[in-house]
Amino acid sequence: MSPDDKPHGKTETKLIYMANQIATFFKTQPASEAVNGVATHINKFWEPRMRRQLFELIDHGDSGFSPLVLEAAPLIHRPAPAEKVKPA
Repeated sequence: MSPDDKPHGKTETKLIYMANQIATFFKTQPASEAVNGVATHINKFWEPRMRRQLFELIDHGDSGFSPLVLEAAPLIHRPAPAEKVKPA
């Protein structure tokens, strides 16, 4: 099943696609290097908002992420929850 078959919005589908592309790149490396490579790449290049969305999708379950992305998730820095803006 492709990410487009999942009931996600366009932003979430794109985020899943990007994470899975990173995993595809690192899949050719030994398992421990692949897991660390995915986590390092996401930690280095994804802003907190993107990582927050990643964890929201993972926490929701049945997200469409490759097993390598899910295996790397514990090594990815989870950002603090977004602060809600109070109306004036």
